[in-house]
Amino acid sequence: MKMDFDEDDLSSFTDLDDNGFPVSSSVDVESHGEEVEGEMSLPVGDVCSSTSDFAIDFYLSGTNWSELVRDEGDEVPKNGEKVKKALVQRDLFQVWGISKSSKRPGVSNPSTPKKRQRSVIDDFASGSALVGERKGAECNGRSRPHSCPFYKKIPGTSFTVDAFRYGAIDECSSYFLSHFHYDHYGGLSKKWSHGNIYCTDLTARLLRSCLSVNPQYIFPLEINAEHVIEDIKVTLLEANHCPGAALILFRLKDGKCYLHTGDFRASKSMQLYPSLANHHINLLYLDTTYCNPKYSFPSKDDVLAFVVRTTLKFLSKQPKSLIVVGAYSIGKEPVYLAISQALGVPIYANASRRKILQSFGWPDLSKKLCSCTESSPLHVLPLSCLRYENLKEYLKTCKQQFQTVLAFRPTGWTYSERTASHLDLIRPVIKGDVTIYGVPYSEHSSFTELREFVKFLKPEKIIPTVNAGNAANRARMQSYFKEWLKV
Repeated sequence: MKMDFDEDDLSSFTDLDDNGFPVSSSVDVESHGEEVEGEMSLPVGDVCSSTSDFAIDFYLSGTNWSELVRDEGDEVPKNGEKVKKALVQRDLFQVWGISKSSKRPGVSNPSTPKKRQRSVIDDFASGSALVGERKGAECNGRSRPHSCPFYKKIPGTSFTVDAFRYGAIDECSSYFLSHFHYDHYGGLSKKWSHGNIYCTDLTARLLRSCLSVNPQYIFPLEINAEHVIEDIKVTLLEANHCPGAALILFRLKDGKCYLHTGDFRASKSMQLYPSLANHHINLLYLDTTYCNPKYSFPSKDDVLAFVVRTTLKFLSKQPKSLIVVGAYSIGKEPVYLAISQALGVPIYANASRRKILQSFGWPDLSKKLCSCTESSPLHVLPLSCLRYENLKEYLKTCKQQFQTVLAFRPTGWTYSERTASHLDLIRPVIKGDVTIYGVPYSEHSSFTELREFVKFLKPEKIIPTVNAGNAANRARMQSYFKEWLKV
């Protein structure tokens, strides 16, 4: 992880504020969040004040406390000279006094192992549907696991959330999984033996069928029901993300409430969840994938209507067309289900994906699946494969039956402010016999949806879980949070 301050700047921190963050007169608080010559200045507030709010403190520290603090005067001999010890990870929850000190501090900033690159031929030939969402730093069996950072831990408990890539975590007895996407379950395999895994029933089935995780470690929890785990009240709530995804609410014995959103798309219906409406949230772990004012997504229903409308219009002109929908291992199901229903055709998916989809236990979906490419003009492929060259090659395998390809890439990253409220203005990429539409079907919250959700919850503190590795991003997000939480 890139350090937010030059190493020389670190030595200038001689004191800590009441939240345990470094106090330095060298930080210019008037530069409104701009980075100047490698230093990050804060957009608002006085970081030297003991009354500084959480957002300012958190963003000054970066996402990992270990990047900023070393023990005063801590030096070790090296090559005949005294040098300062490496930075150690400091747990902010300990600094705030809401969790006990661990017996052994973690060591941060390990090298990131290289990711194995897969070709589209691998994906088509192997039938693997577990690609596309592998987008985070990975930890394979040959690499030393990272030390679990504080923001993966739930203070006052022995719980962690989506922290499987760190192996066995000191003082952690219960591991929670928000949903079955690789950047969250990475580290789980049939060799897992480090502790109990808690998740929704659907996610539990996927852990068993896809990863062969030992069932003795899997504990499915009923959604919308309160469970008591190690004297902590835990409630899983529908996250409106992918099948089996859950918000996780932790209620401690001292009355504190912590909400972890995992990945989610906020909606007005969440304001009707009794567990959220009736409890004050002290700490919110927030999915900030699209925490940028330029993102204001249309509703899912509006995007689905556009996809169906576009498909019918295209087929009226090109009846011998193959319809392709890109998807992750799970997620985006409503897109191809809507097309299937409108056309009255089954859905072709390879064996790997069919196994996953059938494990959902959704009869309406299972009965629509087929195993023969020639049995349906509607095919589901990995989202990462929806490029012209790949689709051109794929069409060749079906050339006797289809003459053209109409493909949809349903992701929020295709969003455009110009077409946000007028989806019919979306223009496809057309090259030869291949037509690709990028449609803003997002399973993450837009900026406006995040704002409404935070204003409804009014949490005391917010920890962003996505896009917080860049100083400028952190500065921008903290200013948004501060504005949203104004009384």
